Amino acid sequence: MLNSLDNTSEDPIELRAMNRLLAGEVKSQALLIEKLKHQLAGHNRHRFGTSSESLDQLNLIFAEAEAIADAAVEQATPTPSADTDNPPRQHSRKPLPDHLQRNDQVLSPGSDCDHCRGALKTLGEDVSEELEYVPGRFVVNRFIRPRKACADCEAFAQAPLPSRPIERGRPGPGLLAHVMVSKHADHLPLYRQSQIYARDGVEIERSTLADWVGRSTALLEPLADAIGRIVQQGDALFADDTPVKMQAPGNKKTKTARIWAYVRDERPWSGQSPPCAWYKFTIDRKGEHPVSHLSGYQGWVHADGYTGFNGVFGDGKASEMACMAHVRRKFVDVFASQGSSVAEEAIRRIALLYAVEKEARGMMPDARVVLRQAKSEPVFDELEAWLHAQLPRISGKSPLAQAIRYALGRMPKARGYLDNGFLELDNNAAERAMRPIALGRKNYLFMGSQRGGKSAAIVYTLIETAKLNKVDPQAWLTWVLDRIADHKINRIDELMPWCFAAKTE
Repeated sequence: MLNSLDNTSEDPIELRAMNRLLAGEVKSQALLIEKLKHQLAGHNRHRFGTSSESLDQLNLIFAEAEAIADAAVEQATPTPSADTDNPPRQHSRKPLPDHLQRNDQVLSPGSDCDHCRGALKTLGEDVSEELEYVPGRFVVNRFIRPRKACADCEAFAQAPLPSRPIERGRPGPGLLAHVMVSKHADHLPLYRQSQIYARDGVEIERSTLADWVGRSTALLEPLADAIGRIVQQGDALFADDTPVKMQAPGNKKTKTARIWAYVRDERPWSGQSPPCAWYKFTIDRKGEHPVSHLSGYQGWVHADGYTGFNGVFGDGKASEMACMAHVRRKFVDVFASQGSSVAEEAIRRIALLYAVEKEARGMMPDARVVLRQAKSEPVFDELEAWLHAQLPRISGKSPLAQAIRYALGRMPKARGYLDNGFLELDNNAAERAMRPIALGRKNYLFMGSQRGGKSAAIVYTLIETAKLNKVDPQAWLTWVLDRIADHKINRIDELMPWCFAAKTE
């Protein structure tokens, strides 16, 4: 089109037509450039932005290198004397924990004075503490069972072995808990754990560790199912999903599976139920999976706009609560890439809603409703009307228009929180529950099989529920694995992390 300008016509009609065509092409190219800039900014922010884990890791590496260099210089520099203008650097160290074992080493100057050989008497003492590390140790529990015989009837007697998590297996409950927590909470793949144990002189093959995890999760599955039932007993829950890789047998490639998270967290409105996180694994992202997981649930579900959740909602089913954090995120992306004043104003107005939520946190549901209807509802209504007014003024194909249309499509489904104090403005509880999955998949890369994915979902359910209740997951799982083999299935609720916390207080 631009090349045709070389043969400029002198006919005014042709010139006007050519100008119209040129204006249309320029506008089309401007929209394309705007769209590409928006996409590029999004990719850059995802890869290099302040919230990007890759940049965080890079910053940590630089910070560590700088700290090491500074420490090396300081170590090589003689300590200045007290009468110099540069006093020693002051430290603000926290005291070392009291529970750590103390090994005392007394460094005495002797009993006689070096100058006059007179007797020394104690005036006091200075204590300096040095933090040292001793690698964790394996121990062997030996069960010695004497075989005895009656002197009269010659009958044999021997005490039975205590129940163990894996029948005829060698690992104790503490070791099994350590393996699972190391993989799914500390993100250490099993092959790395095998290498770590080998350095302590204990050879345990990765396949053996995988077998232990599989057997343990089979034993723990009823407990995870019980947590799932507690999640679905609430008035509201948070739902989300994230992709994970799974090996495809007979294929050199992996396939994309999903882990779904369903969270019940009533702490923002002082609910009495303990917080719980329930994870499920599926080999794909079909909408039939959340429908199956939440079959019979009739409360409210906080969710993003994924259409796969649509089957969960409807008459006689659950009600939908949209996520305003997703709405805000669209405008943040536009503002970051284009500096749009409209996007900036939308972000400012949404921030007013979150300011009210900060005030409402911890209130009872009825008080939250009163506060929201007084302060949030006018802001919500004005935001919706303002977005409707902005849409006709901008190009319908621009990223800003797409963000506005997304907001206007989701806001009617977000109004429920104004009249229900047990609802939240966003789905952040579920998104927080996905962070361990995101960290873990960067280390173990893929699930070995569908059964492996199911085992991972069970362990994530237990570990993340323990963490939500501020319970040490390794201590709790050790306690559970020591008991669950002999525990009655109809009393499984007695093994929940909050019960463990109550017993150990």
